[in-house]
Amino acid sequence: MTAPPLAGRSALVTGASRGIGAATARSLAALGARVVVTARTKDALEALARSLPHEAVAIAADLAAPAAATELSAQVHGALGGPPDIVVHAAGTFPLSPVESLADAELDAALALHVAFPIRMVRALMPGFRARGSGHFVMIGSVADRIVFPGNAAYAASKHGLRAAHEAVRAESRGSGVRTTLISPAATDTAIWDPHHPDLSPTLPSRAEMLRDGDVADAVCWAVTRPAHVNVEEVRLARS
Repeated sequence: MTAPPLAGRSALVTGASRGIGAATARSLAALGARVVVTARTKDALEALARSLPHEAVAIAADLAAPAAATELSAQVHGALGGPPDIVVHAAGTFPLSPVESLADAELDAALALHVAFPIRMVRALMPGFRARGSGHFVMIGSVADRIVFPGNAAYAASKHGLRAAHEAVRAESRGSGVRTTLISPAATDTAIWDPHHPDLSPTLPSRAEMLRDGDVADAVCWAVTRPAHVNVEEVRLARS
């Protein structure tokens, strides 16, 4: 019997209590990976961990905090006995507001989750990846990491920042055995849209026109299961 493609490997998934993060955690576990899941919502996170087919680790954390990446890295190392093989950063926020009415808290959260935390996470985990000669960082971007829409100042600026961070890490890690992938989906139907009521807005895509969280999870799984000599640098997803 053939072993699952990710048997014996481990993955850290952020933003895993719902949406793309939860779908990705389920998909990676179904492929045999041992998964560490993190998010702020402890109850949802622990329920997800219990539902996975392999032993999973749930770590509740506020990733917007400056020390979060260092603390999470230490906890993951303790749980796994070393760095994970795969890191999927799906945690995020979706402020939708004209610049003149953008709240400081919304701007700060977008920059913290989409730019500062991913950079700090790579900084914390990269030494272990380099020493091992392998590891895969997967960042969940957005169509807004290259196209800007009205009301998207904080979101698009921070997702552009995530793209820049991804490209810098890719350039710095080339030839080391460490892989980096940016997954950039179009609008995806998750709870992140709930405050904006897209089906009632003439300027937003309807939920029926959006991708599903499983579509993005499938793209993640495809990227991380390529042969070790293949680095999928970027995947763009759109609704056909």
